[in-house]
Amino acid sequence: MASTVSLKLTTQIIWEKLPKDYILPDNPVENILQPLLASALTEALDLANLLISKMLVATNMGICAKIDQRTVVKAPDWFYVLNVYPLSQGEIRRSYTPNLEGDIPLIVMEFLSETDGGEYSVRPTYPYGKLWFYEKIIKVPFYVIFEPSIPLLEVRQLKSDVYELLTPNIEGQYLIEPLGLRLGIWTGTRQNITTYWLRWWDISGNLLLWGSEKIEQEKCKVQRLAKRLKELGIELEE
Repeated sequence: MASTVSLKLTTQIIWEKLPKDYILPDNPVENILQPLLASALTEALDLANLLISKMLVATNMGICAKIDQRTVVKAPDWFYVLNVYPLSQGEIRRSYTPNLEGDIPLIVMEFLSETDGGEYSVRPTYPYGKLWFYEKIIKVPFYVIFEPSIPLLEVRQLKSDVYELLTPNIEGQYLIEPLGLRLGIWTGTRQNITTYWLRWWDISGNLLLWGSEKIEQEKCKVQRLAKRLKELGIELEE
């Protein structure tokens, strides 16, 4: 089963699942930070109870379309889909075809590498540039490019079928309105790595915490309670 749409008069787009024997690219991760950035974004959403079963959050999973009879697969570093159709029992999702398997991804993120800067490519012919593919074919509402070593964060929003660079607020955060969240850069340590991280904040400016931060927060609460009780002459048992 497949659905078809035409782009202008010359480009035909077909939304269909990859054949089971299709060999997906198996490129190595370029540096250890990329999967850590992705997992940190997902963990914060999950612990804030903002992920439910109908959603899809994936890392390095292929987003697929057939363009002029050529199968095109791009595997962003992180992407989020608000609503996907459930899989059959025992089926494992190995790729994602928008429109056929669920919504268009709401957000696609690419973490810049030191290679060819393909995240900015607008090449309109095969093998097609990443930015062009997300803008013209998939029509992803929000496209994020992050380079932690500078740091650089760019958020583009699709407006009238063209990506426009958004302007951050005074804290350097970008509003992702459909999520009711802001995205920005945070400096600190996670898993013994101190660097610039992508983080989520709610509209009120509260940081969505990681698990380690929640544990530390609870420890501080217990310590404050113990101190207060001690001041009142009440000793807690060990």
